[in-house]
Amino acid sequence: MKYTVLTLFPEIIDAYFATSIMAKAVNREIVAYRPVNIRDFALDKHKTCDDAPYGGGAGMLMLAEPLGRALESVGARNRLEPENGARRFSGRVIYLSPGGRPFTQDAAKELAREDELILLCGRYEGIDQRIIDAYVDEEISIGDYVLSSGEVAALALIDATYRLVDRVIKQESLEEESFSGGLLEYPQYTRPELYGTLRVPELLLSGHHENIRRWRLRKRVEKTLALRPDLICRGKELDLFDGETRKLIEELGGEKDERDTGHRSLPDEG
Repeated sequence: MKYTVLTLFPEIIDAYFATSIMAKAVNREIVAYRPVNIRDFALDKHKTCDDAPYGGGAGMLMLAEPLGRALESVGARNRLEPENGARRFSGRVIYLSPGGRPFTQDAAKELAREDELILLCGRYEGIDQRIIDAYVDEEISIGDYVLSSGEVAALALIDATYRLVDRVIKQESLEEESFSGGLLEYPQYTRPELYGTLRVPELLLSGHHENIRRWRLRKRVEKTLALRPDLICRGKELDLFDGETRKLIEELGGEKDERDTGHRSLPDEG
């Protein structure tokens, strides 16, 4: 997987790729990256990359011309112009924008299958719409909020996708994470067994793998019902759950409903 990041602040991108698991993936040549400084494509002596928007309004907008030149330098093609030979870039050009498609774990899995992503980082009030119309394949939002830095959004997308690339992380480490199988992850514990007055659940010390597996599944269902019931609804709609999980959802969902209403149903005494 190769990440090409168009940015006004390449040092932010460099720092991320030089640390932790990502640095190991780069050193093993599983992941490659290229930060592209948009200012290098501004032709005036001040390297100007923004100006006031037409029609007025607060803030500044990133200029189309340096952005277009930067995109074409990494192989992106202007769709609005006649073809001049084959397109050199076969991946996706993504603009990180609060107005884009919501970024989810499913989207991360989809993007992790690409050979290369070009990520365009906005600043200020955003970028000239003509760049989106001409070069961008997709706009993606990492959440319903506004950031001052497109780099933060790009790094969130990179972090969620590169770890899914084959050989970066062991497959078994990914199988029971949050959102896998439609559920959140179960609680985790490590040494010491006793922390203050809190003890590790005895079952996890038993060595009984099947009982531990069932406990973890139950905790995943409990946590998802409590914190993200929308994931349960989605999982049912998409038929993500096996019979064991569906039975637990029915059982624990009923218990939750009784707690929420403040009473328990009584057996029929009639």
